[in-house]
Amino acid sequence: MDTRTILDFIATTQLESLADDYRALRERCGLVDRSQRGKLALTGPGAVEFLNGQVTNELLDLRPGQGRYAAFLTNKGKMLGDLRVLVVGGDDGEVSELLLDTERPALQALFDMIRHYRIGYDVELHKRTLERALYSLIGPHAAAVAARAADIPVTELPSEEHDHLGATIADTPDGLDVLCHAAAGEALAAALLDAGAEPVGEAAAEILRVERGRPRYGLDLDADTIPQEAGLNDRAVSFTKGCYVGQETVARLYYRGRPNRHLRGLRLAPRAGVETADAEPPPPEPGAELRLGERLVGRLGSVVLSPDLGPIGLALLRREATPGDVLAIGAHGATAEVVELPFRS
Repeated sequence: MDTRTILDFIATTQLESLADDYRALRERCGLVDRSQRGKLALTGPGAVEFLNGQVTNELLDLRPGQGRYAAFLTNKGKMLGDLRVLVVGGDDGEVSELLLDTERPALQALFDMIRHYRIGYDVELHKRTLERALYSLIGPHAAAVAARAADIPVTELPSEEHDHLGATIADTPDGLDVLCHAAAGEALAAALLDAGAEPVGEAAAEILRVERGRPRYGLDLDADTIPQEAGLNDRAVSFTKGCYVGQETVARLYYRGRPNRHLRGLRLAPRAGVETADAEPPPPEPGAELRLGERLVGRLGSVVLSPDLGPIGLALLRREATPGDVLAIGAHGATAEVVELPFRS
């Protein structure tokens, strides 16, 4: 078998494996190990009040076992990162800890923000990235798998910590997340697999994320992004809560203005003139320039190869680039059609 044949075989096998993972996430229940994500914790009687004054979403009404997605901003309303806040309860049923889950590129900024602004509050900051394991159950059977593993009725999900599983179960847009102490991670994963989950790689979960139009900080979003540009207002921003850092800009844009950019989907097309798959170049890399005619309207963000939709991506585009427009991708020679999110088959 020559080198080219071996490489073709490897590529085909990888694509078939990715397609199998993708089907598990779409049709059954996939288990994705996300323990590498950044994690911090806040404890102390002032933790909830303090964090509520720093992030974009309302936290004061959260109870143990609940969580909420939010962003944290500069004074000018630009994103330093996004995070999920999970409320952990103590033996007395009161809040004992706020667990903060974030993308690794945003972890240092979140740590620095908390250290800078916590002066005057009765709150302590703890590092949890290496101390907590995190597994995502994704798919229509996620709740049934978690309930079997935890030996509880599905109606009790999401849930605070259960003795049988020794973990906290939290809702996500795609299913459930299960968190535990790192030392118990392998046992937890084994219990979830025994309950019917299928091990799945992060690459397949990324396809689902892009199809559903959810941007990722450090890839689709950065320190120049305002939440409304990324379509995050409904998920991450409260317009009825008290003051928080960056609120003035976010509220002014929401009530009186319109963003200069919008998060859009892209259906990528092959390079013009290429007739065979063997000659097709690799897909363009994130960061490639996107042009509408001669005008630069954005840069490519996430790029995935969907088994159902083909090559697709996300990008923050200037508002003059509207659905139906065709953009040139850098010097690559490929093009992309702008579409609304989420993607439709």
